[in-house]
Amino acid sequence: MNPKLLALQKQLREDGVLISFSGKFSQEIIEELGEALKKYLETEDQPKTDIFNIFSIFIEQTQNIKNYCASGNFIDAYEQIANSCIVIIGNTANNGKYICSGNIIVNSDLEKLQSTISAVTSLNKEELKKLYKQKLKQELPPDSTSAGIGLIDIARKASQPLQYSIVDIDEQFSFFTLKAIV
Repeated sequence: MNPKLLALQKQLREDGVLISFSGKFSQEIIEELGEALKKYLETEDQPKTDIFNIFSIFIEQTQNIKNYCASGNFIDAYEQIANSCIVIIGNTANNGKYICSGNIIVNSDLEKLQSTISAVTSLNKEELKKLYKQKLKQELPPDSTSAGIGLIDIARKASQPLQYSIVDIDEQFSFFTLKAIV
């Protein structure tokens, strides 16, 4: 028996946590959690647009993490990075929802990540819409698997500016966290 379970449950309730998963993300896990999230939101009588936005942000964040882990840029550290994944969905103080995800990233990826996030978070809703449409019209580079619109789409669907943090772990790795509020 784990005597800390009750304390953990209390802390999760205080933090408004509805759903939390920590571990390797597979397509099946993402789909199951997504389905559970959607059903939960429907029982709360959330507006359909909010359900769609929360669900879409959840899927995009978890897919981004899964794809990063599968990118193969860190074969020697795959298990460490793949097992570092976490996603939390919870209530905000004003009856909204937050979707927060995190994972270990290789420090050599930090500059590009920070540049991309800074560019996206500096835009207003109209500028995000324009950038989103531009990206959709661009041809994909031959070695790319996405149009690079995921983060833009998350920012478009969020009701507040995206929040992120990067915490150094050591000289090779950092922990990246992204939070969106609807």
